[in-house]
Amino acid sequence: MDNLQYKNAPKQAIILRTDLKMRKGKMVSQGAHASLKVFTDDMKIEQGVNSIKRVLNFESGCPMSAWLDGIYKKVVLAIDSEEGLLELHQHAIKAGLPTSLIQDLGLTEFNEPTYTAVAIGPWWPDEVDALTGTLKLL
Repeated sequence: MDNLQYKNAPKQAIILRTDLKMRKGKMVSQGAHASLKVFTDDMKIEQGVNSIKRVLNFESGCPMSAWLDGIYKKVVLAIDSEEGLLELHQHAIKAGLPTSLIQDLGLTEFNEPTYTAVAIGPWWPDEVDALTGTLKLL
C-alpha cells in the first residue's frame, strides 16, 4: 500500500475521557469496547434451532468493509469531559457516521455507571477528521 492509499484508507477514531484519570489498562479496555461495539451494533442475529449466527452485511465499497479488509487504521484521541464526549457522539450520529458510546458499569474503577469512550468510524478519513480534528492525540 502506498502513502496515498494509506492516507485515504478508512479510519476509526477512538476518543477517551482524560478527566476521569483512568488507569492505562482501563483506558485500553474502554477503547477496545468502543472499537468493537461499532460492529456489534450493526450485526444481525439469525436464530437457528441449535445456534445463533451473528452476521455483518456491508455494501461493496462501504468504508467499514474496506477497513475490515485493510489495515485497521486507528487514532486514539483525548477529550476532557463527559459533556464533550456525549456531544461528539451526537454529532457523529447526525453526520451519519458509525459510532458507539461506552458506559462503564462502575464495578471496578468508578462507583457508578460512567461514560468513558466513543468510537467514530471506521469511515472515510475526511469525514472522521471533520468531527475529531481539533482533539489531541492521547
